[in-house]
Amino acid sequence: MKLVEPLVSWQPEIAAIRRDIHAHPELAYEEFRTADVVAEQLSSWGIPAHRGLGVTGVVGTITGNRPGKAVGLRADMDALPMQETNSFAHASKHAGKMHACGHDGHTAMLLAAARYLAQSRDFPGTVYVIFQPAEEGFSGAKRMIDDGLFGQFPMDAVFGMHNWPGMPAGSFGVIPGPIMGGSNNFEITIQGKGAHAAMPNLGHDPIMAAVQIVQSLQTTITRNLDPLDPAVLSVTQIHGGTADNVIPDTTEIRGTVRTLSEAALDLIEQRMDDIIRHTAEAFNCTSNFVFARKYPPTVNHPAEAALCAEVARDIAGDAMVFQDIRPSMGAEDFAFMLKEKPGCYVWIGNGDGDHRTKGHGLGPCTLHNGSYDFNDNLLPIGASYWVELACRWLRQAN
Repeated sequence: MKLVEPLVSWQPEIAAIRRDIHAHPELAYEEFRTADVVAEQLSSWGIPAHRGLGVTGVVGTITGNRPGKAVGLRADMDALPMQETNSFAHASKHAGKMHACGHDGHTAMLLAAARYLAQSRDFPGTVYVIFQPAEEGFSGAKRMIDDGLFGQFPMDAVFGMHNWPGMPAGSFGVIPGPIMGGSNNFEITIQGKGAHAAMPNLGHDPIMAAVQIVQSLQTTITRNLDPLDPAVLSVTQIHGGTADNVIPDTTEIRGTVRTLSEAALDLIEQRMDDIIRHTAEAFNCTSNFVFARKYPPTVNHPAEAALCAEVARDIAGDAMVFQDIRPSMGAEDFAFMLKEKPGCYVWIGNGDGDHRTKGHGLGPCTLHNGSYDFNDNLLPIGASYWVELACRWLRQAN
């Protein structure tokens, strides 16, 4: 590992900040305390901190020692609405809220990098450090963009990073093109005609229509979509009926669709609409189909992905940089930023959980799990990556 030395010596201090954030998790658009911590740290290092974009977002501005272009580095701050099962000292102090995705670590790594960049300033142009709220399903990135992120802080590229359990601790995963799937939800309501269950001929059964619809929806993946274009359609809820001897008036179906391309999503949505409408009609029912596009696929730009891989190799070594990783169908709202600006999103390996101290809960150290904890050994690695990436991008761009 070729790490920036001050970042190594700062690890205990940055880890203490990370653990403080972990102990005080805040949900989407409620990250007021976390934003206070971030803004206070930035200000203490001489970094102007702008607040309020996306309700609780914070943007720090670090100017180099000569003019030039600007680059953005982004970390997310929000926690998840779930119960932590760990009992170590920095476990969540708030029931039903937990940093189970490592956003506390993302915030800490970017803070450490900001501190170094502010002390050094040995680069042309400007580094914007973006601390984003509401990544977990509430489109905080889009909210910051809509509030003027790229207008007030005109950057020429933007980069993101997420810890990834299961990859060796301190390794990196980076690929050009799609790395995370788009996230979309759907709700289908089938309106029939209720009847006595012993006299089904007197009604129009929405449950039977729903059964056929659920089965037929899978053909959008298996018979309409190119087999080499990955996609997932999962029905996760079916609600209908209140009694054993009553055919209900309505049935509701809900679920999610994930794709790595927007073209695939367009096809799936159209075919779903066709299947739902015509199947309901075949059962003398009517239908209402609502398809909500939440997060687009996270698509890395090739040149920026190549730069990220180069920087990661210099930090961690060739053997610790994986450029053959398979994209995840999990979603990431950094996708909105990559639709506006060139950039890249990488994974940094969080290990297999051996870093967890006594008091961790039962279960694997995986994302969105009650026994998860960010690996503090990554702090100087991720921060060194941020420093080298920002400086190298700016030197090459200017």
